[in-house]
Amino acid sequence: MPFPSLPRALARAPASLRVISGATLLAILIPGPLALADAEHEAPPALAVPARPRVAVHSDRYEIVAVREAPDRLRLWLDRIEGNVPVGDARLELVLEEEAFSALPEADGTYLLDSPRLARTGRPFDLVFSVTGGPEGDDLLAGTLPALPAPDPHAGPFEDRWHAAREWLAHQPWLVAGGGALLGLAAGLGLAGLGLAGRRRRPRRAALAATLVLLALLPTLPARAGEGHDHDEAAPPAGSAAVDAPARLPDGRVFLPKVSQRLLEVRTMTLRDAAASRTVTMVGRIVADPNRGGVAQSLAGGRIALPEAGLPRLGQAVRRGEVLAVVEPAIPVADQTTIAERSGDLGQQIATAEARLARARNLAASGAGTRVSVIDTEIELEGLRRRRALLAQNRVAPEVIRAPADGVVASARAVAGQVVAAQDVLFQIVDPAGLWVEALVFVGDAAMDLRGATASVRGSPPMRLALQGFGRAVQQGATLAQFRVVEPMAGLSLGQPVTVVAEVAEPIRGLVLPRAAVVRAPNGEQVVWRHLKPEIFAAAPVRIEPLDAARVLVAAGLAAGERVVVQGAGLVNQVR
Repeated sequence: MPFPSLPRALARAPASLRVISGATLLAILIPGPLALADAEHEAPPALAVPARPRVAVHSDRYEIVAVREAPDRLRLWLDRIEGNVPVGDARLELVLEEEAFSALPEADGTYLLDSPRLARTGRPFDLVFSVTGGPEGDDLLAGTLPALPAPDPHAGPFEDRWHAAREWLAHQPWLVAGGGALLGLAAGLGLAGLGLAGRRRRPRRAALAATLVLLALLPTLPARAGEGHDHDEAAPPAGSAAVDAPARLPDGRVFLPKVSQRLLEVRTMTLRDAAASRTVTMVGRIVADPNRGGVAQSLAGGRIALPEAGLPRLGQAVRRGEVLAVVEPAIPVADQTTIAERSGDLGQQIATAEARLARARNLAASGAGTRVSVIDTEIELEGLRRRRALLAQNRVAPEVIRAPADGVVASARAVAGQVVAAQDVLFQIVDPAGLWVEALVFVGDAAMDLRGATASVRGSPPMRLALQGFGRAVQQGATLAQFRVVEPMAGLSLGQPVTVVAEVAEPIRGLVLPRAAVVRAPNGEQVVWRHLKPEIFAAAPVRIEPLDAARVLVAAGLAAGERVVVQGAGLVNQVR
């Protein structure tokens, strides 16, 4: 057997050959576990930082962000400080190494500069930006553009085969699984050679043969350059897929590139101390102006009949006095019997009066009667005929329902053939330009001197109100206050709930913000996003008090002079 002769062969071999053989075996067996360890190790995630070199500068008028799109190309964004509004029609020049270059405006509102001087590596560039013809006047800004990295002078043919082997095995799990069989085969061949040589009493040659077999396997391992000297052409260069994406930085701030700010229409304002008024908030609803609308009702009731123009539809404009519907009165059976009796009695009286009139005329013609008796009989007969006509008319004449005022039909409860009772509301007419708001005012607020008020429907801009008066009847601790809507918005409906915010005459001073600037952080706090740098935003917890339907007063958390986001704050708050 060849394997039992291995100890004797190694024992008879010189010490140098025994050391070489042992080191070679260890070198073959060690890369497998190391490769598995490398495969299990995962690189830590990279921090969210801007992907492309850039320079961001600002003054009290403008802010400029210049991004290196290519080694010899700069893309520039020019915005106003007040409002963060893009400026695309100004003249923008750059002074680079004491030479002026003009940045050309693009269709998307940015500027582009191409210069081969920008491709120089090894040192940063001091840039001076000149803005002329802008909405805020002329201005000068200065900044430093980071240098391009210089090529690595130490890159060469040096290769670390063991590092490459471990790295290669870490990405070849199928080979790691089968590596034991391959190493076993190599060891078996070496041991077989030792055994055969041991039988022939040639220990030196046996040990040397085993060493040479193991060393012959080393060139078959794939080789890569050492760390920092990788020349694999298939791997993309660093930064080739660089994208400036919005990201939440480790300290909680948000990096929002200019291209994203313009896409999201982020707008800012500078906080200034201003005078404002305290407010009270009330719950109200939309009602009709009592002088510019009304209801159409039936006095006696009956059955609805169609007028000549048909029944009006919802939202249809009508004029005062226009016929809306016709109600045919219903006569009970008892009343019908009474009417029939009266009609028969009147018929009999008319017939008697006609006979008397004929006799009176004959007597007057023969000279036996007078003309006065004829006239009296004619008058009596005419009265009886009018009474019969009125009785017949009241029996069949319908009731005409007319519009009480100019406006539109807000509600309609009439259908052809419908039977309605007396005082039923059939139509409600509203003038869209004459709407009021009724709000519940508690006793303590009713004593305040209200100077102005606004009303808002959820998701709509506020409407200005004019106070009309307070009610004097208190019900459950509140009374009614009526306001006239100065400029009603389209689509308001009667009874629609609104939020009324009324100003108190007592003035206060502070920082005033739009309500849209205040958003909720993930922890539930109310925050306002500050614009620290051209592309950096930070959240500031604030305490606010409502002023009206569109404004709030900052009680704590911000200071005058800070720039805050007033449009798009919710989108900035969602960046993760």
